[in-house]
Amino acid sequence: MNIINFKHSIVFFNLCILVSPLNKIIDINLIICLFLILIIGISHGSLDNIKGKKLLKIFGFKSEYIFYIIYLTISSLIILLWIIFPNTVLLIFLIVACYHFGKEDTVFFVNKEILFKEILYFFKGSSVIISPLLFHREETIEIFRALNFNIFDNSLFSDTFLLIFLFLGFISSIFLSHKKDINFKILLMTDFLSILIINFFLSPILAFTLYFCFLHSIRHSITLIFELDKSFKNGIRKFIKKAIPLTLITSFAFIAAIYLLNNFYELNEAIYKVIFIGLASLTFPHILLEYLIEKNEKRN
Repeated sequence: MNIINFKHSIVFFNLCILVSPLNKIIDINLIICLFLILIIGISHGSLDNIKGKKLLKIFGFKSEYIFYIIYLTISSLIILLWIIFPNTVLLIFLIVACYHFGKEDTVFFVNKEILFKEILYFFKGSSVIISPLLFHREETIEIFRALNFNIFDNSLFSDTFLLIFLFLGFISSIFLSHKKDINFKILLMTDFLSILIINFFLSPILAFTLYFCFLHSIRHSITLIFELDKSFKNGIRKFIKKAIPLTLITSFAFIAAIYLLNNFYELNEAIYKVIFIGLASLTFPHILLEYLIEKNEKRN
């Protein structure tokens, strides 16, 4: 699995180099980004129902419907809170997303003796958010404005501040790979460079789509594949079969939401709202589920 993750990072790095000139050659439609997120990005959380059943057994619940009710309730609550308190909820989402990206994309076990490893995860994952702000500030802020989020308009977020944050992300990768095999160090540095490359050359939404789908989601899916079967070939078949139902349901829900919002907003703005608010509504219960599974597995 470590070899596959290493090869995956190298392949993604080369993909970033090959795709970078695209913005100069063709205009990548937002709908293409939406399609990739719905098909590839969403699928990495499509086995949450299986993990949910596992968690229910740990807590002694027999009905699997309890999981769906709790999961959907949390998702709906996030959407409601976003509508009422957009700045607060999106800020919390960005903080949680930075930590989640940093932790999930670190494919090796981090020794407990490393102090503040949670903070290191946060700074490492923050490069996904900071890079587009640094390289395409106005375009990125415009997307956030479409989400009713105006915190980055503040003068506090100067280029100097963003560069310091990005540097801390680089340093965090070094600390996390301390005492690890050279392949792990190369993996983290390659991922960091890949994020910088796509955000420097590509539009913020395309850069995020490539990262979210082809690095973060595929890496998480690789973990799920090996959990389903020790053979990668058999595991990927099982993963695709199990991932299709919830991926399709979620995709239809996103498309329906875009159709409804398009009555009140321009199509691009409606897509931005559905992508990011939709991802936030799925990310919170997804992260909570991962946390509870991890904690209970350690106890057992």
